[in-house]
This record gives sequence, C-alpha cells and structure tokens, in this order.
Amino acid sequence: MSSSRRGSRREIVTPVIRRDRLLTAACWWTAIGILLLFLIDDTNTRVQAFWLFQVPLDVLLAYSSWRVARIATGPIRRFWRILTIAGCLFVVGDTTQTVTSFLGKDQGTTNGGVVQSICFAIGLTGIIVVMLIHPHPHRSARERMAFWLDSATVLVGGAVVAWVFTVSPENATDDGLVATIAAGAVILTAAFASVKLILSGNAPMHKAAAFPMIASAIVNGIGFFAAPSDLETALPAYVFAIRFLPSLLIAAGPRTQQIIAGFDQTAFGSRRRKRYSLLPYGSIVVVFTSMVAVLRDGFGGGIGIRVWGVVVGLGAIVALVAARQLVAFHDNTRLISELDVTLAELREHETRLRHQAHYDGLTGLANRTHFHEQVAETLEGSQTGTVSLLLIDLDGFKAVNDTLGHAAGDTLLAGVADHLNASVRTDDLVARLGGDEFAVLLRDCDFACAEQTAQRILQNLEIPVAVGGQAIRAHASIGVACATADEDVEALLREADLAMYAAKHHGKNCWRSYEPAMEAA
Repeated sequence: MSSSRRGSRREIVTPVIRRDRLLTAACWWTAIGILLLFLIDDTNTRVQAFWLFQVPLDVLLAYSSWRVARIATGPIRRFWRILTIAGCLFVVGDTTQTVTSFLGKDQGTTNGGVVQSICFAIGLTGIIVVMLIHPHPHRSARERMAFWLDSATVLVGGAVVAWVFTVSPENATDDGLVATIAAGAVILTAAFASVKLILSGNAPMHKAAAFPMIASAIVNGIGFFAAPSDLETALPAYVFAIRFLPSLLIAAGPRTQQIIAGFDQTAFGSRRRKRYSLLPYGSIVVVFTSMVAVLRDGFGGGIGIRVWGVVVGLGAIVALVAARQLVAFHDNTRLISELDVTLAELREHETRLRHQAHYDGLTGLANRTHFHEQVAETLEGSQTGTVSLLLIDLDGFKAVNDTLGHAAGDTLLAGVADHLNASVRTDDLVARLGGDEFAVLLRDCDFACAEQTAQRILQNLEIPVAVGGQAIRAHASIGVACATADEDVEALLREADLAMYAAKHHGKNCWRSYEPAMEAA
C-alpha cells in the first residue's frame, strides 16, 4: 500500500474515532467516575462507586470484541473471541462485586470477592494464553529462539522494577507481600505477552488499537505498586483512580479496532517486522537504573534483599543478552557462509556467461566477436610484420551435412577444431567465425612462420575424424595474411579472405598467401 493511500485512510479514520459516540461516552463516564472517587470521603462508598463504574466499560469491551471477532479470520478471530469471553467474565465478576459492595461492608480496598477474583483470573489467563500462542509469521527455529530471548530480557527487566518498588526490609516478611508480588507477576506476564506481539510483527490488531491496551497493562502495574506500604491503611483516592483507568483503556482498544476494520481491510494480519528490537537494551538500562536506586542509600546496613533481587535480575539479563548475542553470532556466521556461497555461484555464473559471450558453444573455440577483439588488441601493441592471420574454410562440408546429417557435421566441426588446436602454438588463438569457417591469430609470426602453420594444419587435417562409425577426412582452403603498418582488423581479414578464395581457385585443400595482385583479381 502506498504512503499516500495510508495517509488518506488515516485522515478519514482519525476523525471518526474522535467522534465515535461510544468512545466519547466511555471517556465521559470514566471522567465522572474518577471525579467521584476524589469527591467521596467515605471509604465504603468510594469502593461501591469504583465497582459500579467498572461494569459499563466491561460491557463495551465484550461488545466491541465480539463485533471485531465477526470480521476477523483464523488465529486473529480466535484472539478476539477469547477477548470477548474475557470481557463477559469481567462483566459477571464486576457486577457480582458491585452487588456485594452494596449489600455488605467492604474493607476499603479494590480487592474483589471470590466470584470476581475467579472471573478476573480466568479472563486474564485466557487473554495472556491467546497472546502467547498467537502464531509467528514464517520464522525459523533460530529466529524464534532470538525472539524468546528478547522477550525474556524485557520480562526480567520489568520483574526487577517490580521487586524494587515492592520489596523493602520492613515488609520483607509480611504476608501481604506475597499477594502483591503475585499480582505483579500476573501484570508482568500480561505485559510480556503484549511485548511478544509487538516484537513478532504479527499483532492481531492495528497499532492504534494496541496502544491503549498496552497502556492498560502499564497503568494497571502502576496501580498495584502505587498503593501505600502500610497494608492496614485504606487506599487513597488516587490509587482508586489509577486502578480504575485501565478499564477504559482496555475497552477503547477493541472499539478502535472495530472502527478501523470498517475502513481498512488490512487492519489485520502480518506486517513487516524490524530485524532488530531496542526493547532488550532498554531493559538493561532499566535494571542499571534500579541498581543505582537501591544503592543510593549506601551499604551502611549491609546488602539487603532489594539489592540481592536487583543483582539476581542483572545476572539473568546478562545471561540472556549473552545467549542472544551468541544466537546473533551464529546467524551472522550462517549469513556470511550463505553470502560466500552466493558470491561463488555469482562468480561461476559470471564466468559461464563470459565464456558463452566469447566462445563457440560447439567447438569451444573463440567466437567472431572475441576473435576481432583479440586481433585488434594484438595489432595495437605489435610491430609491423609480426602479426599474421589464417582464414580457413572447409571444402565440401555441405555434402557431409546433406548426406550424413547435421549431427555428423557438428562432430566433424569439433574434430577439425581439435586438429587446429594441435597445429598452433600456445599463444596463438583459434576461432570459429561461423558455419565451416575458422580463423587463427598468430602472434609474433611473420609470413614464413604463418605459411609453416598453414602447412601443418593441412597435414593434421589428413587425420580422419570418426563420424557415426565412419572415418572422414576434412579438407580446407587456407588464406594467409600478414599485417602491415597501420592495418586494422577488417583490412587484415579482407586480405586473408582474398588469399583463401585464391586457394579455392587453385584446386582447394591448399593454402595461399596474400599478394597485392589479388586485389585486381
């Protein structure tokens, strides 16, 4: 999709989201609820308002998720169906807790009863599981390992922060600490599952819908760790407000996805994922910051439990990062090996193409183009009378093709090429110009040397070539030409051609040297 089309869709969708009546009503409902939480002084009444205002937001979550599930397909539909079920469980649990708070005396906290806790636990577990099992888009085993190492690094970083804010020497043995850490673990697991979807590049929702849902997990974590350390003290209004806000955020995500899906059919499915992620490195920074925070008071009282927790977390992250780098090293080694193989194949292919461009496929001799280039190059760097050229035309070759077939003719041509190579020196160049016409470039060779070579070729051609069970002798007429001063390729070839036709006129199967008198003839 082009950037202009994405921009035009964004211009259409953004105003629709802002004007959506359900989202607007949910925001106003949440604002009124938070205002009441600050205005109400009675703790029990505040708890009743807290649970009462949760239910409509839970209904919005379940309804919007159900609408999105009807549009989606495959694993994405499974995700939204589970989210719909979780929303329904939240409605049942929060409704039950609302009734309970109005019928009985509460203790001034946001802790739910048995029904609410069970519904919340089942719903949250379902959401976390469906996020964890959401498929990765076309990954190898090594890529999946790297992904899980990155995700685990983020999770450990979050756990260290939770430890720093939760544990202190005073409450290290409190019974409430276990519950707080357990709640924090659930939140971190939810955050970990969200990070998994972000890193995978295959989130079952648009990023505009994912942001409020991820923010919900973050605010929820802040709400757990923002409570006073004195567990016997009633929660202040700001803690109620912080713990109430995630209900709006988690409901806004599905509603946003529903709106976007109505305009953009590509709102679901895999999207291009970055080849790297900065989140694990952010976790390292967070852990080092936590280390500075716990060491700020010094070691006067010895190394406490908070310090040990951060040290353990730091060690775990170092191990995970080392493992991740090891995987990266293996990937780099594999990529380098694949690149070497690819380069070798490219070089081989280049060599093959160059050979095909310069040499004849049947005989393996140089072709006309390569022969012309070599003759021109030799003429430029040579002295007058030291470059000779032989032009060879087979006599009676057409009769071989007509009587024995083209396959026999090809065999004879290949045999002639072998005889020609056997008749010249190493530095000389034999070429097939086309059909039954051959040429030989003789470097550092005068007329006498060229005539000796022509004679040697005729002698070698007397050796029969086995063609289809028959022994056939090839006959040829050879023209000899020696380059003069300032003579180019075409002129030298023309002189050799005239000499070759002179040989044919003298009875064939012989050679003739170029003479100026041949021009007149």
